[in-house]
Amino acid sequence: MIKIGNIELPGFPLLLAPMEDVSDPPFRAVCKDNGADLMYTEFISSEGLIRDAIKSRQKLDIFDYERPVGIQIFGGDEEAMAMSAKIVDAVNPDLLDINFGCPVKKVVSKGAGAAVLKDIDLMVRLTKACVNSTALPVTVKTRLGWDENSKNIVEVAERLQDVGIKALAIHGRTRSQLYKGEADWSLIADVKNNSRIHIPIFGNGDIDSPEKALEYKNRYGVDGIMIGRAAIGYPWVFNEIKHYFKTGEYLPVPTIEQRINVIKKHLQKSVEWKGKALGILEMRRHYANYLKGLPNIKEYRTKLVTLKEPDEIFMLLDEISKIYQGVELGKRNLNIHELAYSC
Repeated sequence: MIKIGNIELPGFPLLLAPMEDVSDPPFRAVCKDNGADLMYTEFISSEGLIRDAIKSRQKLDIFDYERPVGIQIFGGDEEAMAMSAKIVDAVNPDLLDINFGCPVKKVVSKGAGAAVLKDIDLMVRLTKACVNSTALPVTVKTRLGWDENSKNIVEVAERLQDVGIKALAIHGRTRSQLYKGEADWSLIADVKNNSRIHIPIFGNGDIDSPEKALEYKNRYGVDGIMIGRAAIGYPWVFNEIKHYFKTGEYLPVPTIEQRINVIKKHLQKSVEWKGKALGILEMRRHYANYLKGLPNIKEYRTKLVTLKEPDEIFMLLDEISKIYQGVELGKRNLNIHELAYSC
């Protein structure tokens, strides 16, 4: 069993990474159904929360069926982060997570996300401000460092633990790498093996198959794995990994019927949460990933992204299910380097 504050997780938990424009409540619902042990909201701007920005506030929505679930915030100002932590506290998630890892320009240019890796003293102050402003367990997600010459994650882990964080998730790249090249987990292992570290350490980056998950679990000794891009359009990845851990065997690839049922639930949740128009619109980004690998699917994907009524979309999904019934779907081949959502 792994504990984060008072949160009890399985012995080797699988976490769903917070992903901008992806890990909203509808997406989290289907990941929870398929084995995710701990999930996070999309990252939320501390400045946006304080300004009462509608989009930021909506990202605070969590539901009991998701628990345990964490709310992730980002920012570069101590007062704003402290105030945001109090706002999050009132929503009553299971934990508060701080993003010190997002590499995208619009975040970094504001001195937030991975930009804070250039100023560890500031990172410590921001973290301490949050810890002192909430009764929730505070965790952090970050990267190895700003660039190849400043991989300071061991120091970061020690200092953040000293000010009270309860777990640390580490993406095995620097900010300058963005999502290029392979994630380097050796420094994540250095953090885990540091005799000073007693909080759970979760590894993140490039886990896209049960074999790799088991290999990295054994090689690097982390307490759990955080999965982001590999779950997009394929929430079954969590249960596939768990089954492989237990048996050394693969679960059958999801049938077309199983895929369609998950798409339907995802769409229904999206419409319920965001309303019909926006729910349908934002669901469109997911169809290609769910239906990837089906032969001659382009025509149906095109229809899916043009229909505007839920009933019409459900009817088309039923048609797709019938047409592709019995089609053998091979093992999923996902090039996660083509996807750049996770922060």
